[in-house]
Amino acid sequence: MKFLVTGVAGFIGFHTAMRLLDRGDEVVGVDNLNGYYDPELKKARLAQLGGRPGFSFLHLDIAERAAMAELFRVQRFGKVIHLAAQAGVRYGMHNPHAYIDSNIVGTQNVLEGCRHNGVAHLVMASSSSVYGANTKMPFSAHDNVDHPISLYAATKKANELAAHAYAHLYGVPITALRFFTVYGPWGRPDMAYFSFTKKILAGEPIEIFNNGGHARDFTYIDDIVEGVVRTADRIATPDPNWTGDAPDPATSSAPYRVYNIGNNNPVALMDFIATIETATGRTANKVFVPLQPGDVAKTYADIRDLERDVGFRPSMPLAQGIERFVAWYRSYYGV
Repeated sequence: MKFLVTGVAGFIGFHTAMRLLDRGDEVVGVDNLNGYYDPELKKARLAQLGGRPGFSFLHLDIAERAAMAELFRVQRFGKVIHLAAQAGVRYGMHNPHAYIDSNIVGTQNVLEGCRHNGVAHLVMASSSSVYGANTKMPFSAHDNVDHPISLYAATKKANELAAHAYAHLYGVPITALRFFTVYGPWGRPDMAYFSFTKKILAGEPIEIFNNGGHARDFTYIDDIVEGVVRTADRIATPDPNWTGDAPDPATSSAPYRVYNIGNNNPVALMDFIATIETATGRTANKVFVPLQPGDVAKTYADIRDLERDVGFRPSMPLAQGIERFVAWYRSYYGV
């Protein structure tokens, strides 16, 4: 199968491309290598992919409409895994246009490419952040998510809505995956586990938001990728039981599905930090600060649909996953 992977130099995109190549698929990856975090890390990921048979890379911004249309027309992808996005919650407070350009315009260009070029299945990244002000736990894809508390979350919800419209109007099979706090080797420097590890090893203080009251459904990268690939193999179909009298947000009369991918086991932030301390062999110098605008206090994924439909549930224990990340960090940065 010939796949397009957008955001291929990103954390999840890199690992997804590796997984597809390992099983013999052809992967065309695109990325704009923006400076939201260290582009050198993105280039290092691409270097890992560069020598693999079946991989090719295009330096391309998905917001460029004509270039994206030409890409789809020439390459004729079988399936698309759309992971490119402007990431981060707090960044949107001061850089809103970056989210509109990448997440809204870019996703629209991907949808149009799939529509006009016979793509068999589009799998697109959404986020646990769409649950916003919801407090009912665990978060279920069958619940209403109309109260985002960050622009990032709002754009991800908008992407899901646009995707449903394309599934309904044009019959494009689409699955949206809501990822829950992904971590692991080759991860994102803007994420807490990465910055905590960096600062703990350097003997610098770490800021603990919400005065330590956060809890997160931390999900190891290999589990995320396994869910992505298995979902890509299972093409979305209409739900024969869907009804407009009681509309289910997770399914549709169109070929459209929404799934959570999370570890189904929220971990208190202070326990998470203790796990990093154990893995690094260091004690953190902790500075407690209030809840930040746009932050969700707790995430907890209901993954019963994923388990039922694709036969998979994440299983990596946090301690083992953090040990693997810290080992990679020490090796990559020579610490």
